[in-house]
Amino acid sequence: MAPSVLVLVLVLLDSSASLPPPRKTFLLNSADRPLLLFSLPDIQNTTTLLLSDDASTLYVGARDAVLSLDVSQSDIISLKNKVQWSPSDSETSDCKYKVKNPSVDCPNFVSVLQLINSTHLYACGSYAYSPHDAFIDTGSFSMVQPSSVRTKTRCPHNPFQRSTAISHDGELFTATTTDFKGEKPQISRHFSKDGRPDVSLDSFISLLQEPTFVSSSLDLSDRKLYFFFSEVGKEFRFVDELHIARVAQVCKDDVGGQRTLQRKWTSFAKAPLLCQLPKQLPFNVLQDVFTLPPPEGNNASDTLFYGVFTSQWSSVPESAVCVFKLQDIRNVFRGNYMTLNTQSMQWSQRQGRPIQRKCGLETASDTDLEEVKNSFLTSRSVTPVGNAPVMVSSEQQYSRVAAMRTQAANGKQYTVLFLLTDSGFLHKVALFDRGARVVEEIQVFTEPQPVKSLILSSEKGVLYLGTSEGVTAVPVTRCSIYTTCSQCVLSRDPLCGWSRSSRVCTRVEDNHEDMAQDLEHGNVEEKCQGQTETSQDQEINVQLNEAVKLFCQKPSNPSALTWTSTRFNTLPEDLFIRPADGSLMFLATADTTGTYRCEAVEDGHREVVVSFNIQLSAAPRSMRPSPKEDREPVPYFKNEPTLAEEPIKATTKTSDPERPTIKDEEDEFKVAIAEVTNHSKDNSDKTGFDKTSRKDSHSLKEPLDGAPTEKSYFSELVVVSLLLVVCICLLALGGLHVWHQSKSEKKNPLVSPGDDSKTIQSMESVPSLSSPEDADPELKVVQ
Repeated sequence: MAPSVLVLVLVLLDSSASLPPPRKTFLLNSADRPLLLFSLPDIQNTTTLLLSDDASTLYVGARDAVLSLDVSQSDIISLKNKVQWSPSDSETSDCKYKVKNPSVDCPNFVSVLQLINSTHLYACGSYAYSPHDAFIDTGSFSMVQPSSVRTKTRCPHNPFQRSTAISHDGELFTATTTDFKGEKPQISRHFSKDGRPDVSLDSFISLLQEPTFVSSSLDLSDRKLYFFFSEVGKEFRFVDELHIARVAQVCKDDVGGQRTLQRKWTSFAKAPLLCQLPKQLPFNVLQDVFTLPPPEGNNASDTLFYGVFTSQWSSVPESAVCVFKLQDIRNVFRGNYMTLNTQSMQWSQRQGRPIQRKCGLETASDTDLEEVKNSFLTSRSVTPVGNAPVMVSSEQQYSRVAAMRTQAANGKQYTVLFLLTDSGFLHKVALFDRGARVVEEIQVFTEPQPVKSLILSSEKGVLYLGTSEGVTAVPVTRCSIYTTCSQCVLSRDPLCGWSRSSRVCTRVEDNHEDMAQDLEHGNVEEKCQGQTETSQDQEINVQLNEAVKLFCQKPSNPSALTWTSTRFNTLPEDLFIRPADGSLMFLATADTTGTYRCEAVEDGHREVVVSFNIQLSAAPRSMRPSPKEDREPVPYFKNEPTLAEEPIKATTKTSDPERPTIKDEEDEFKVAIAEVTNHSKDNSDKTGFDKTSRKDSHSLKEPLDGAPTEKSYFSELVVVSLLLVVCICLLALGGLHVWHQSKSEKKNPLVSPGDDSKTIQSMESVPSLSSPEDADPELKVVQ
């Protein structure tokens, strides 16, 4: 057994657990994980991709066009040529009467691209629900055959129906549907050579039941082709239709029988693919298959097929990846078969001598061909390597897969998978002896993409993703994002290792002795001896009672952040706040100065991420005269308004004024806060500390940038003096008025001597200085 297969067996023994979350996450347009996007304003639905043999040209089948892109450089994608290929107005008008949505269904969606030979490219498109094909000269990139040639068996009418095609030595093999409704599946050979006729499936009975074709592969050593698909399993009798993942085989040079099965496949057979955890329902819907050739020098029977499966019974996004070996597929097709009773349409186990299931049955008798015709389903299923999935995800539904082998620093071969999720992320998964591990996830698109394709160039180290938005190039790795030896080793990326001589994380090359890498355990202490650099403290000067926020970014998703200080064994909760983003907030006082270190803990390894040294600037003089020089500073948390540069709404709850609560502190931080940001080494020339300017709460004036100065109250003293003079004058006038009134009463008494009950009405108009209603004098306050 090949070493790579032995590794897979060990992996599968421990694959029952669900896939752990990704270690690193990079969102779209991340500077740490840049992507290369090619798009044109007049081109859409670039969903069919074909890479040339020398990996320098990428052919793209799009909506009403075929493109030729130059991808010879890994960091540049440029347009070489374009062929416009769209239906005529009359053909579009005919399509409008047949489909539900003319603007969506009636353009020409190119779904098949294959190199027929070294000079010509074959293309087939839906062409307004009337499939057409064409040949394109790869040199001049022009059509050499009119696009008016109509075909019915090489690509589907429906542009959103999946199909697969493969070519070899000038011949084209396709698996698609041939009718307008997409209900008649067909596997065919076209452009047959050496005088052989084109062949297809026998239509006398239904050999395929509502299939969805996903992939095809050529086995040159056995001269056979394999087609992977899902279909309805008619061999089972259930209330609900049961979907079954299948693989079908045909012989490449099959020419059909002489009388029975003329121009039909005599070698067609199909077998179930089983992807199932022990004692659980199987993952029975096949989404995609990637063919991984064996290592150079190995037998072709060691070819592996990586398949992505989902379940028709699952109500949540989940999927599994199973690996099938070519030799196991061959053994199943060489085994026993079921027989279909064409009268009752019931399947039963075949009895008697084994059926002749081999290539070259063109001279077989009619009796033998009748047996072949009714016995095309194998009795056994093809089981995966290790009899279990290589990985299972209970949170993601994968739709596409690609795989590559790479040699680690220890000389061992590892497999890396690239899985595309429905949510728009590309997962990079490494397969280890102890199970699968998601090294990183990269966001490649934001909107759901119903049609997409994924092509891997192992030689160039680039993935090409085709969606409706354009063609995206994704490098398989970017080791430079790991800036320390510990992070490089903890990443456990089979493609990356820490170079001890250059002290950088780089792609693993031939000089393995210089590389620090531990994929199975991530042992940093052993691999990074003498490679750890001491983190330099960032000197930060702050004002007394100034709010400080220290930022610290997690180096990976599973790592946990902790803060340590030279002044405290444990940071007191009444002085420090730990928000959910991992930062640290506190007030700058004599008790909170010192060095603060943010440490990340992952897999038992502790590493300093960033370190700050907080120092107080020169203390300002007191705003109130005091004979004591050591008067305590005014607390920051007090019930007075603080005016920030920008208006911020904050809700403050009433609490004990002698000891502010954590909630009060958070609310005060919302009013005015100074932030210290952990900058990357690329921006190391910046201080990383931002102070929020605050206006004086009494004078509402900006403080000077220089040293603090004592506040002047001269203007306020002038205003108060003027108000005092005005009050004295008013009191004097009031006294004169009272004295004048009392003198008048003696001359003119208010009560007449003849009538005790009468009161002089003018008494009511005299204001009383002691009346509560008239107690406030009418004064104008000078601001």
